[in-house]
Amino acid sequence: MIEATDLRKLYRIADREVLALDGVDLRVAPGEVYGVVGQSGAGKSTLLRCVNLLERPTSGSVRVHGRELTAMSESELRGARRDIGMVHQHFALLSSRTVAGNVAFPLEIMGVRGAQRRRRVGELLELVGLQDKARAYPAQLSGGQKQRVGIARALAARPAVLLSDEATSALDPETTGSILELLRDLNRELGLTILLITHEMDVIKQICDSAAIMEDGRFLEQGPILDLLARPGSLLARSLFPLPALEDPDTVVLTHTRQPETAVLSELTRHFDVDVHMYGGAVDTIAGSTVGRLQLRITGAARAAALDHLREQGMGVEVGA
Repeated sequence: MIEATDLRKLYRIADREVLALDGVDLRVAPGEVYGVVGQSGAGKSTLLRCVNLLERPTSGSVRVHGRELTAMSESELRGARRDIGMVHQHFALLSSRTVAGNVAFPLEIMGVRGAQRRRRVGELLELVGLQDKARAYPAQLSGGQKQRVGIARALAARPAVLLSDEATSALDPETTGSILELLRDLNRELGLTILLITHEMDVIKQICDSAAIMEDGRFLEQGPILDLLARPGSLLARSLFPLPALEDPDTVVLTHTRQPETAVLSELTRHFDVDVHMYGGAVDTIAGSTVGRLQLRITGAARAAALDHLREQGMGVEVGA
């Protein structure tokens, strides 16, 4: 659905050059919720703006819904962008228009008239739970309601792809949860492909199927979230499940991304000549699955065989240095 290949974006500011994107490759599958997480200045917003060609990359290509946007003229892009909705961090609503008027605005630009436009606005407001706010103005809305209006407006043209630019960063935690739940519901009900950027790991944890960690214009790691969590040395796993550093060579961190069928640790001590000491751990629901991380100290003559057994059971195994 979204394919970006070797994207580079170079800005020239006064007498210096700033490389905002440095060879980024991105693949977002149809119907997927994909999150890009990183701190300010990592290049996230530049990446998002290059995906819909609001910024032209210095080099590289972008394909969305089978069409190569980087090969299009500006007039061709205007039509192609109807397939790409955009939700903004600070809502970007027109203060002089009602809720219904804001949602109707892109339909007006498209030339949708009269009853058809009103019917579509009603459908969208029902979709985001704001049927009773049609005549309200943005100043009369809460932050979460404003973002719901922004989402409805972004869906007006029935896009296949929705881009979210820090859509929850201006909201309180409870409202953030409701907006993320709405985005996930839209993803499932409409088959909507969503690419979002955020600096919050909780956003990645709550709704994303795949993710990338970005720093200095590059992806440090990327892929399906459950695969990343099971990967030894995963930055995502360490961010979501912070544990002390593995300084003791006998220390092991186990990650399971599905519920084990057996009592793994009891089985380990019964069948192998090892001692197991537990230091700590946590269990959470991520990408719709129960994920656990345990930090252990495993010693004994059969330690290597025990670790191999854990890997065979589908556990991610990370050993101390």
